[in-house]
Amino acid sequence: MPERLTEMLMDTWTPLIILWITVLPSIYMAPMNQSQVLPSGSSTGLKRLNEEQRVLNRSKRGWVWNQMFVLEEFSGPEPILVGRLHTDLDPGSSKIKYILSGDGAGTIFVINDKTGDIHAMKRLDREEKAEYTLTAQAVDRDTNQPLEPPSEFIIKVQDINDNAPEFVDGPYHATVPEMSVVGTFVTKVTATDADDPVYGNSAKLVYSILEGQPYFSIEPHTAIIKTALPNMDREAKEEYFVVIQAKDMGGHMGGLSGTTTVTITLTDVNDNPPKFAQSLYHFSVMEDVALGEPIGRVKANDLDIGENAKSSYDIIEGDGMDIFEITTDAQTQDGIIRVRKPLDFETKKSYTLKVEAANIHIDPRFLSGGPFKDTATVKIVVEDADEPPVFSSPTYLLEVHENAALNSVLGQVTAHDPDVSSSPIRFSIDRHTDLERQFNINAEDGRITLATPLDRETSMWHNITIVATETRNHSQVSRVPVAIKVLDVNDNAPEFASEHEAFLCENGKPGQVIQIVSAVDKDDPKNGHYFLYSLLPEMVNNPNFTIKKNEDNTLSILAKHSGFSRQKQEVYLLPIVISDSGNPPMSSTSTLTIRVCGCSSDGIVQSCNVEAYVLPIGLSMGALIAILACIILLLVIVVLFVTLRRHKNEPLIIKDDEDVRENIIRYDDEGGGEEDTEAFDIATLQNPDGINGFLPRKDIKPDLQFMPRQGLAPVPNGVDVDEFINVRLHEADNDPTAPPYDSIQIYGYEGKGSAAGSLSSLESSTSDSDQNFDYLSEWGPRFKRLGELYSVGESDKET
Repeated sequence: MPERLTEMLMDTWTPLIILWITVLPSIYMAPMNQSQVLPSGSSTGLKRLNEEQRVLNRSKRGWVWNQMFVLEEFSGPEPILVGRLHTDLDPGSSKIKYILSGDGAGTIFVINDKTGDIHAMKRLDREEKAEYTLTAQAVDRDTNQPLEPPSEFIIKVQDINDNAPEFVDGPYHATVPEMSVVGTFVTKVTATDADDPVYGNSAKLVYSILEGQPYFSIEPHTAIIKTALPNMDREAKEEYFVVIQAKDMGGHMGGLSGTTTVTITLTDVNDNPPKFAQSLYHFSVMEDVALGEPIGRVKANDLDIGENAKSSYDIIEGDGMDIFEITTDAQTQDGIIRVRKPLDFETKKSYTLKVEAANIHIDPRFLSGGPFKDTATVKIVVEDADEPPVFSSPTYLLEVHENAALNSVLGQVTAHDPDVSSSPIRFSIDRHTDLERQFNINAEDGRITLATPLDRETSMWHNITIVATETRNHSQVSRVPVAIKVLDVNDNAPEFASEHEAFLCENGKPGQVIQIVSAVDKDDPKNGHYFLYSLLPEMVNNPNFTIKKNEDNTLSILAKHSGFSRQKQEVYLLPIVISDSGNPPMSSTSTLTIRVCGCSSDGIVQSCNVEAYVLPIGLSMGALIAILACIILLLVIVVLFVTLRRHKNEPLIIKDDEDVRENIIRYDDEGGGEEDTEAFDIATLQNPDGINGFLPRKDIKPDLQFMPRQGLAPVPNGVDVDEFINVRLHEADNDPTAPPYDSIQIYGYEGKGSAAGSLSSLESSTSDSDQNFDYLSEWGPRFKRLGELYSVGESDKET
């Protein structure tokens, strides 16, 4: 209690003591020390000044000052006296007037023009304005004439501790690695104080920690925060809340203070090894699982986070190291166990593995804490599944000779059910691979037989697919490819490689090679082809030609003598027998055509008989000329026929091609629309003469003058339409002047069943005056008005 009372007394009296120490010297002592104010009645001072003026022979003002002081934030019942201005020129008769101008003159600072006292009229704030520059001058009160030049001085506002420290950048956030040693730098904070840092201790700050001990410490003057406790563990506590205080007056009693908060987070380091959640894992998997499919997951937990928690998994021991693999899930950090090779329940029913999890990023500082890895045991049980049949071989290759007999066995495929409860197997051929059904298979034992003859020269390979199906479960199916190679048999005779035609010069020499021929064989013997050439037995003693076998398996044709003549014989036919070396051998006879030609002295063929090229049988020149004459005659007939056809295609009706009436199309017709224009024959407009029934034709000449027929009377009701049209057709066919129209337009018949007959007057020979319209009144009320009109007209005519 006495200590608290002492502190309260100090807080109360300290500002008053400071005011007493700072204000009084500024008001009374400072002007005297700086010769700012010379008190009135000082004869010594006036005498000294007069002596100096006489010596220096210049006017010198009688009052000099530099600055005054006033305490900020001071307030009282009356204005505060800042200072007093007085000049030795003032005899005390109140004839001198003091004038003040400058910053705040007349508002903040007021001067007594008689005494020179300066008062502060308002409460001042150093942080708002630290000093004021003013100008003072003494003038004659009566004349306002300046007694001396104006003088400038400064009034400074003296600071008091009225501003508390502030942390402008707060609150703060900082990080420091966990497990750091004592004294590790965390962060630095900064506080500011608006008071004068030069005058006194108002802005001298001292920092301290109010909350956050004993984990952190702060240096009092630099405000650097450091760790104060070793081995702080993030896994135990990750975030700390620290309160920092800044106090002015050097931290002494009576000073002002401000606080801020610092949130400090411990960052992770790899100081924890991975640890499996359990030491033994059990998984089961079907034996028919697809390769690469996951069968289970294991997890090693790590208290660290981020990169420090990443682990890699490996299989380090076990009887299934080559059957299984383990990979790391990048998202969950799980170890995923997958199948690498096919499983077989009948072969092995379970596996035991030992897996290891190890950190990827290891901090060397914590290696002494032990290995950053852990192990666990994984047991995998293989469960039985209904598997498809298994062939004894993944592929089969069979060989068969092309002359093999039908239903002969080419080979056999075998398959079995790998399950414990073995099922019988049935075999079949996928007919999509054997569209021509050339092969069959025994469904029970898998024997493949020949169904149709084979020909190696047509197709040397046949690829089919054999299907094996379990009889107890038809969904269990396996397939295997079977390649069948057709072996060659000597079943083709050799023949010329191409159609050879030799040319023999009339001036050839004996023994001259006329032609070299080669042979081919569709068969493919293992040791290659070897051909034997010979002439027919009856041609062995041929007087004109002989043959010679070459080493390259070709044959040369040679002339036995010279003096061949085209006039004597133009073409020679030489049959040659070609045999292969097969077993049994095959042979064929090919005929070589030799033509006799005229050649130069160098043996170059210049011309050959045309008959030899065109008619190798030997036609005479007369026969050839007759054939050419027939061809020319046929061409002439064709030309004449085409000419006549073009002539007949000309139009039979004489008309003017420039007639534009066919281009007239009316759209104001009230008729039946487009069908009426299609039914109308424009040829009537193109031939005005047709109005009178006379239509001249170019293809015939009439024997007699056809008189225009008279207009026909309207067809009576009830006449058959077919009969009417047939009559018109007969008349048109027998009329030599009628144009060859393809369509007949009849406007004189209105159809069967009409009570009024025909209303058309196109072919009527009577005029309107000859017609009787009394029948209109019999048509009903709709035609009553029309009958009256026509009846009136007839009456008027008679009248």
